[in-house]
Amino acid sequence: MELSTQVAWLFLLAIPIACMAWTVTHEEVFREPREYCLKRCHNGKSIAERKFFYLFTCEYCFSHYVTVIMLFITQYKLLFTDWRGYLIAGFALVFVANVYMSLFALVRVDLKKVRLEAEHEEQKK
Repeated sequence: MELSTQVAWLFLLAIPIACMAWTVTHEEVFREPREYCLKRCHNGKSIAERKFFYLFTCEYCFSHYVTVIMLFITQYKLLFTDWRGYLIAGFALVFVANVYMSLFALVRVDLKKVRLEAEHEEQKK
């Protein structure tokens, strides 16, 4: 695969990774399981238990596992055709997915700020 095609795949595959990681760790649809995991990561008996349940509350951590699943499904490799390609692709996908999630978080904060300001102005009237 040409390098330009590999880079295009990198930026495209990072989109569903970011989407899945953000949805599980932030959105309302997964609130109850996330709250359960938060309790277990704070009150777990062993460090392994606490770290395991923490993975489902942190978008950065969770994106690594989503990336591994996506690499298994797509067999995407970056720069090399052997195991090194998987390794580089994995870390590159996590990086790009987390850039996407950071940008999305900034957009959400701005939208929330605008919405709150509009509600505040509406209440003044």
